Amino acid sequence: MVTKASGEVCGECGGRTYVIERQGDRAHARVCKCSTRCTLCDGRGFTYEVREETFSAKVGPKRYEVLVPCVCQHRAKRVSHFNEVGLPGVMAHATFENYRAFNEAQDRARNLAMHFAHHYDKAGVNKGFVLSGPVGTGKTHLLTATLKHLVLEVGLEARYVEISLLYATIRRGFQEGKSGGEIIGPLSDVEVLAIDELGKGRGSPFEMETLDELIARRYNAGRTTLFATNYSLEPERRAARAPAPSGYRTTEDAKTAARDMELIRERVGERIYSRLCEMCSFVELPKETPDQRRMRQELDVRPGPPPSGMRSKH
Repeated sequence: MVTKASGEVCGECGGRTYVIERQGDRAHARVCKCSTRCTLCDGRGFTYEVREETFSAKVGPKRYEVLVPCVCQHRAKRVSHFNEVGLPGVMAHATFENYRAFNEAQDRARNLAMHFAHHYDKAGVNKGFVLSGPVGTGKTHLLTATLKHLVLEVGLEARYVEISLLYATIRRGFQEGKSGGEIIGPLSDVEVLAIDELGKGRGSPFEMETLDELIARRYNAGRTTLFATNYSLEPERRAARAPAPSGYRTTEDAKTAARDMELIRERVGERIYSRLCEMCSFVELPKETPDQRRMRQELDVRPGPPPSGMRSKH
């Protein structure tokens, strides 16, 4: 954490030296005003570093100075990389600290994501994770918090993609004369990739081939991949199928019920699912986990107390 010369922590960035804001549909980072003028290099971008090396056994070790990039240049580079990740603007302020857990599974999901982010081994092999659960339970929040830490604090390059938007981007690319490989290529090579809404889509041959190619490339290269999905990971869900309720059901109700019982293995196929089992740790949030967006909406429309001086009628 960086503090001002007075010893106070900056009220805008909290000492992180960068600020994350929402710009349109994307999260955007910038260097905080408190750090735009670096006190170490006085804005030059480079500083001198003292090193020691033995060039001759007779002379012994010698100390010398070399010109190296200042830490402010590393910060600017990380901020630039963050703005290439493609995180959703609605998640601009998502962190591990403001993630609300309502059950043990959500606690486990947060702890898994935090451990992954804070113990990432830049020189080793890192197993990714898959977060499965109902809509509105914070899966994208945790993906965002993880990538934020990896890019801004660890210095990695990462990308975030929502799978149906990736399919749409590739289709548009076809109209512009691009191949799918041109779009998938950068996603295949990036150090950490987060794929949101895994299993979403129509399951067409084009979608399945695109997903299979992307995951196969990353699997073969030993790249780390994170996933979030609304479809269940649990094979036992088949055995737990509830009897059909009596009474009227809309077509949408039937579709939702069918999706709730569908497994991610069925959505992506055995080949991709097998690779997920090797590439990732799994965390499943139970079906009864509350939808946080819905909870906020219900709290917003809840009637408040009557104005002072007015009595309720009985």
